[in-house]
Amino acid sequence: MTVHQVSKLSGVSIRALHHYDAIGLLPATEVTEAGYRLYDDAALERLQSILLFKELEFPLKEIKRILDSPGFDKAKALEQQIHLLEMRKEHLQNLIDLARGMKTTGVKPMSFEVFDTKKMDEYARQARESWGTTPEYQESLQRDAQRTPAERQAMAGAMMKLFTEFGAMKATSPQSDEAMAQARKLQQFITDNYYHCSDEILCCLADMYAAGGDFTINIDQAGGEGTAEFACQAIHAMVNAKKTRIPVK
Repeated sequence: MTVHQVSKLSGVSIRALHHYDAIGLLPATEVTEAGYRLYDDAALERLQSILLFKELEFPLKEIKRILDSPGFDKAKALEQQIHLLEMRKEHLQNLIDLARGMKTTGVKPMSFEVFDTKKMDEYARQARESWGTTPEYQESLQRDAQRTPAERQAMAGAMMKLFTEFGAMKATSPQSDEAMAQARKLQQFITDNYYHCSDEILCCLADMYAAGGDFTINIDQAGGEGTAEFACQAIHAMVNAKKTRIPVK
């Protein structure tokens, strides 16, 4: 397809397509002797990925880095994009409901919770890590490349066992010594087997575990309903305890 045809099909301006080509984000598949850019189906598929990332407000430079990363998993990224879009949809619906309520009944009682995007932002941040844009993810890839399929399966089983143990603690408080010790055990397991798991990264993981989607489903299957949320709270409690110098046994 010519650049004019791609523009008409996608709604992306010709100027923008030229810019994408110039920065290497969406190179033309072929350039004719007359200088016309031509795009094949693979280029159009890449354009769809670009536009999805743009809808999620990713800068072009970061989109290029993600798509060109050797560790980029398109299928996994698509699932995460869907979840992010669903979270944004819920956020917008909450804002609409608030605005309608203000129109009907006024602004009292004052509510600002619907403006909070921290959970969505944290999920997006963790998604970026899994798209290969951090040293931690690259370290994980390097370690994983040295493992056999059987070793990978055993590692995944060991990870799920940790969440099964979290599930057995759900009757206790996530701030209990036992729960916080389990959170530290999870952090050490990730560091020992995948990448250096800082407190900051661990908290991002915790929010992703409880944010819904496949992570929450798998964790709750391992430890029972509510395990993902309990693990999330225990992780944050453990990290907060470190900050306040409360000893974790």
